[in-house]
Amino acid sequence: MGWKSFIIKPFAKYISNDIKKWSFRAVDHQHAIFKMLMKAVENTAFGKDHHLTATTTYDEFKKNVPLREYEQLKPYIERIKKGEKNVLWPNRPIYFAKTSGTTSGIKYIPITKESIPNHFNTARNALFNYFIETGNGKWLDKKLIFLSGSPELENINGILTGRLSGISNHMVPNWLKMNQLPSYKTNCIEDWEEKVEKIVKETIHQPMGLISGIPPWVQMYYERLIAITGKHYIKDIFPDYSIFVYGGVNFEPYRSKLEALVGRKIDSVETYPASEGFIAFQDSQQSNGLLLNSNSGIFFEFVPVDEVFNENPTRLSLESIEIGVNYALIINNNAGLWGYSIGDTVQFISKFPHRLLVTGRIKHFISAFGEHVIGKEVEEAILKVVQEFGENIVEFTVAPNINPIEGGMPYHEWFVEFDEFHSDLDLFTKHLDREMTLQNIYYQDLIDGNILQCLKIRLMQKDAFRNYMKSQGKLGSQNKVPRLSNDRKIADDLVQYIID
Repeated sequence: MGWKSFIIKPFAKYISNDIKKWSFRAVDHQHAIFKMLMKAVENTAFGKDHHLTATTTYDEFKKNVPLREYEQLKPYIERIKKGEKNVLWPNRPIYFAKTSGTTSGIKYIPITKESIPNHFNTARNALFNYFIETGNGKWLDKKLIFLSGSPELENINGILTGRLSGISNHMVPNWLKMNQLPSYKTNCIEDWEEKVEKIVKETIHQPMGLISGIPPWVQMYYERLIAITGKHYIKDIFPDYSIFVYGGVNFEPYRSKLEALVGRKIDSVETYPASEGFIAFQDSQQSNGLLLNSNSGIFFEFVPVDEVFNENPTRLSLESIEIGVNYALIINNNAGLWGYSIGDTVQFISKFPHRLLVTGRIKHFISAFGEHVIGKEVEEAILKVVQEFGENIVEFTVAPNINPIEGGMPYHEWFVEFDEFHSDLDLFTKHLDREMTLQNIYYQDLIDGNILQCLKIRLMQKDAFRNYMKSQGKLGSQNKVPRLSNDRKIADDLVQYIID
């Protein structure tokens, strides 16, 4: 054990014990956070507009504060950007986390003095908890890399603004900065391909212990390391590498490929950060799911997915959730987001502690015929089949083909890039279609009723998805390909990359 891990271990143990305590009192903490939020919002413009006071009950809150997306919050954000105080939260935000929106253009998500610990302590807590659970703290004594956005920030009327991952770079404590790679200069490079090349050069001879990033972009990093060194595996380049930290996408479809590149199994810690708040994190290597971050300044609400677009959907607090139900996630937090839908869907797999799975995006689904297929279903189906056939996926997405140019019944069209595909495509397709009928009963009804024909797989060229993302100006560590679309926009752009 090195000196850093030795010194940090007592504090890590304190953090781990604290996580265990609050995770079993999650509902109590949620009640306390709600009261704190009502007291804080009382004298803000938003609080006055919506008749919120320190004594407002949850039922009154639901009547006064409708669910909203960024577009409905934007008028308040614009007032903050112009310099107004006490709009959504007392005083003004410290930062704006800038992120892209599909309908609103660029979104500016406030981060306040009070919400900073939620964003920047949770990742630390997840890693310290892992240290105590597994006994593996050697990564603290090695080099660490976080594949992130640029840390360069702009100033909007005194509010520093940039990507959340870039803002995070400024919050790294001094004791950790000496371990952190890449350099600030390299992190500021906007072109992703150029950035990866620089990162490879800076890290190739370093004793890397921890690597963090979105799986498809970490894969790109691995492949460049192997290509430049001529080594067969990442373990030969980084023998001290012991933990992979990721978030943003389901790791399972990528696991076999990434572990093949590393040359051995490696521990991983999943996190669920968003610009709006750090929602959950993996608290155990032995249990499935992510622990809801229920004691960190966010009051959570949950809306059954089939009611999301209703005029008056059911809104549930944590004490009323049920295991196995798919919910849209709503947050109210100490940065001034109220009744805010972040666009994700989740499903609880346990209570006390409250662990969940991220099941997809509200707007990323296929329901061209009423089947409402979600991301979790396509991921679990293809994962089972690739394991059965011994294949490795690079990336995939699915879209409906309602009016096939070749004629015949409509079908779900799967665009799949494999590492190398060795199997019988027809047999693989039949097995995948069978798994989809097991995942989604409505899909099965459509297949059995001859409304849909069996799905079709389009084998994609090497680097097809990277080239597609580059063509869209979205090649980078913060961007990912949607698993599902209910239209043909992405599918039509991908047709050019199909293997003839």
